[in-house]
Amino acid sequence: MTNKRLHVEKYFDGENFIENKVFTLSKGKIVAIDNDISKSDEVLSGLVVPGFIDLQVNGGGGVLLNSTPTAAGIEKIMQAHIKFGTTAMLPTLITDKVSVMQQAADAIAEAINNNVMGIIGIHFEGPHLSVTKKGAHSEEYIRKITDEEWQVLSRKDIGQILVTLAPENVSVEDIKRMVDMGIKVCLGHTNADFETAQKAIDAGADGFTHLFNAMSPLQGREPGVVGSALLNDKASCGLIVDGHHVDFASCLLAIKTKPQGKLFLVTDAMPPLGTDDKEFMLFDRKVILDGGKLTSPTGGLAGSVLDMATAIKNTHQILNIELGEAINMATAYPANYVNQQSIRGRLFEGCQADFVVLSNSLSVEQTWISGKQVY
Repeated sequence: MTNKRLHVEKYFDGENFIENKVFTLSKGKIVAIDNDISKSDEVLSGLVVPGFIDLQVNGGGGVLLNSTPTAAGIEKIMQAHIKFGTTAMLPTLITDKVSVMQQAADAIAEAINNNVMGIIGIHFEGPHLSVTKKGAHSEEYIRKITDEEWQVLSRKDIGQILVTLAPENVSVEDIKRMVDMGIKVCLGHTNADFETAQKAIDAGADGFTHLFNAMSPLQGREPGVVGSALLNDKASCGLIVDGHHVDFASCLLAIKTKPQGKLFLVTDAMPPLGTDDKEFMLFDRKVILDGGKLTSPTGGLAGSVLDMATAIKNTHQILNIELGEAINMATAYPANYVNQQSIRGRLFEGCQADFVVLSNSLSVEQTWISGKQVY
């Protein structure tokens, strides 16, 4: 394979903003970075940044993973997000029948085996959740863990597995078992008290799904799951910065409280992302898009149409977070969380050549995955 040399006028490598370097790409990786701009095949103007990594993606491009648990469906979701700079994701299955979990796992395995771009594993958001904090999840499918779920979770052909669970409904022993299997365990859709959340953290859970949403709140005499999330420095939290899920002041409180590197941006995106659709079916319920907000018939939030580029833009422009830090929240920090930091989330020699070219307004102009321009 012929090496490709790209003159990058300006880029952020995960640590610094750097100008006028040449990336040599080979076999999907950045194999060298040098100063000889006279010898390049192509010039990348704009700001080049690491590709975005989204660990919570329910759908996009008109497809919901639960409704279309196939490799083709996963590829269509990925294609919708590529336009907004996402180069790696965990397609996310919300609470459903075990047969759908099995189909989704088969589809992820097929996608990985067929080298579908950007698919690095799967996020099972449920089904072992709190009915009280179920949000848009279907109560009829919320259940205790059984051998059938363990068979899905034990698979070694579906990349990184992330599980969102309510610790009041899953034993400490089962959380330890998941962690020992290499599964990332996040607390979410939970009404647990602080003590129960802490026991889950002690058992190896190290994440919180869409911080502040669908979890017991921080109160003076009961810190709840939010208190546990903010207090545990080693735990990471996903954050939906769309202005609908979390007030911007609460986002700032989390950024101020958590150690650097322990908050990462997620979209929680649903099928309308990347389309002109204004509604979709979530099981037997119609979800309506109005004013950038997705709501179910009960009026509750049902995912988002947020894309990662907009999440970064909101974090930088509305929350006034320094641009490099906002980018890291969508790149390096999620990569760290799923143990991909040696190959993704940064632009150094030896890293995968996943990157995005941004305009001055932080819109996505190009997306590259494994050294190939895909948008």
